[in-house]
Order: sequence, then structure tokens, then C-alpha cells
Amino acid sequence: MWDAILWLHLLAMAFFVGGQLFLALAVVPVERRNPDRERLRAIARRFGWGSLVAIGILLATGAAMATHDHRWENGTLHVKLTLVALTAGLVVWHIRRPQNHAIEAAILILSLAIVGLGVALAQ
Repeated sequence: MWDAILWLHLLAMAFFVGGQLFLALAVVPVERRNPDRERLRAIARRFGWGSLVAIGILLATGAAMATHDHRWENGTLHVKLTLVALTAGLVVWHIRRPQNHAIEAAILILSLAIVGLGVALAQ
């Protein structure tokens, strides 16, 4: 069962972080050359809601794994959870204010930091 929980956790992380990288490196540059703001907004909005679902899955599976592995006292986990909460708040803010591109950059940077902390916790 724990392999399945880890798999689900990693799948949600891949959706969230991989989707951000795909948007930043592929979709946005193409859309800038041939702008269709409504299409880009629709893509971003859909990804934003999917991101909230992924964050929920990450929180549930991460909490289960932290409990199972007795990691709640781990300082690295505390930093990771703080960044996750901040990222979730930024996603909600970005859904409401999609024109603020600084929020996108902050979400991506925090997400990559969270992945790094997750790798550190796995070792």
C-alpha cells in the first residue's frame, strides 16, 4: 500500500511541477508569438484547478507518509510544508489575478524548492 501512496504522491508532483514547466517553456512562448489570450487563459485556468487537486493529493499522501515514517519532527519537512502552504496560496491568488506574471515565477521557484526538499527527505 505504501508504494501506491508514494506513486500517487509522485504523480501529483509530476503533474504540478511538470505542468508548470510545460506552460512556462512551451505554451507561453508559442502563445506570445501567436496570441490568443482566451485560449491561454482557459489553459491556465484549467491547470490552476488541476494544481489545487494535485496539492490536495500531495498534502494527503505526504501526511500519510510522514506519519508512517515518523517524520513530523523533521525540520526539513516543516520547511517543505511551509513552502507547500505558501504555494497553494499563490495558486489561489494567481487564479484570481492571472495577469500577475510574478506570481507564476514565484510558484515555479517554490515548486522546484519543494521538489528538492522532497528528494532530501527521501534519502
